[in-house]
Amino acid sequence: MTDTKEKENTLLPLVVIFGRTNVGKSTLFNCLVEKRQALVSDIAGTTRDSNFGRVVWLGREFELVDTGGIIDLKHLLGQAEAESDITDKVQAQAKKYLKAADLVIFLADNKTGLLPADRQMALLIKKSVNPKKIILAVNKVDSPKDRLNLSEFYKLSFGDPQPVSAANGSGTGDLLDVIVKKLITHNSQLATQKKDEDKKELRAASCELRVAIIGQPNVGKSSLLNSLLGYKRVITSPIPHTTREPQHTDITYQDQPIKLIDTAGISRRGAKTKGLEKFGIAKSLAALGKSDLALLVMDISQPLTHQDAKLVEEIVNAKKSFIFIANKWDKIAKRDTKKYADYIYGKLPFAKFAPIQFISAETGEKVKKIFDLILQIGEQRKLELSDSQLAHFLARVVKIHRPAKGRGVRHPRLREFTQVGDNPPIFELKIGVKEDLHFSYVRFLENRLRETYGFLGTPLTIKIAKNKNVPGLRRN
Repeated sequence: MTDTKEKENTLLPLVVIFGRTNVGKSTLFNCLVEKRQALVSDIAGTTRDSNFGRVVWLGREFELVDTGGIIDLKHLLGQAEAESDITDKVQAQAKKYLKAADLVIFLADNKTGLLPADRQMALLIKKSVNPKKIILAVNKVDSPKDRLNLSEFYKLSFGDPQPVSAANGSGTGDLLDVIVKKLITHNSQLATQKKDEDKKELRAASCELRVAIIGQPNVGKSSLLNSLLGYKRVITSPIPHTTREPQHTDITYQDQPIKLIDTAGISRRGAKTKGLEKFGIAKSLAALGKSDLALLVMDISQPLTHQDAKLVEEIVNAKKSFIFIANKWDKIAKRDTKKYADYIYGKLPFAKFAPIQFISAETGEKVKKIFDLILQIGEQRKLELSDSQLAHFLARVVKIHRPAKGRGVRHPRLREFTQVGDNPPIFELKIGVKEDLHFSYVRFLENRLRETYGFLGTPLTIKIAKNKNVPGLRRN
């Protein structure tokens, strides 16, 4: 997919934060979008994939991009196109967004002053970006006395520097004023055309499906996202923990808005570390908590592990719908979907309700089928059954299998069965005060519900309530 196509998909003016490593791009990004979205640390090169966020100021909205820091200036000259390692891919991605940008915030560091790398980057960026589209911002101007050092940044020939402190927010309002003014001047026609699109997005937000791509490190999560989208949205590498923070991409499939969230790999060892991996994992679990559905990516060419089971347990406990994504299917010599499905369900019997899609993210095989599964599960997750449907259902299943007692000597009587919630579905089953229902019968009811109504890929909740208005002494 071309850069132009990606830019059209945003439907908003694109503003890119650009600069050398460790000048505070991610901190400024978080400040402007008013969310702690980008991962921040003192380690150069922390940001790998570009972060996206929406900013609204003075009635204007734009898309803000935090790029990975440029380390090798050869990428701007087009002399280092090879993508042999993560650093090369970070640089190539930053270059791509520069070309698509409506405005570029060239960010410098007031504490270190004007460095030779800043001068070189300023000269080179002028060759690929119209200088009228560049705003010079100088970060870490935390107090009035810090403004004394600003004069040297005029040497970059980008006009008046905009002093900001991403750490405490000072000066960011003035910076946003300048951004909006330039967007109005250079993109007034574009901004007018987007009003109707913005309204459509607001209406669509309420029915948006949030899909988290999760799994252990190096199972192909980012490759899957790229394959789903048809272009390289995120950086991939055989090195574990290449993705350090959730990456959000909005798409529409068959008129259904979908937010795809690529997350950092989750592993027991990574969770015990004290560095960026641990924070990345925490963000991955937080992203799962805010999602409707998860794509659990596994390397089907390798045996399932205890960590895979823990991830499934995490998803089920969070009441999230999910799909098993059996990736690297192209590496299997003797393909037998039934054999491998039996293997997965045999190891994870409590997750038999989740469908399995065998794919190859690398070749694209069967990847597009995932979208149809997402839509099907999204619909069934919201399925609501009427009281009459459930009354008929309960009368039928009781005839098939008499309710099993838990404690006590009397078989319980199932008095009322209703749905009390959806997305995800929650049911309530009422029995007498002195009655007790065996847990296996609850599982039986759940299985019959799935056989009758579907609920593909979605965990169900059946709550047992004691009906205090009815004496619990009657037999069925």
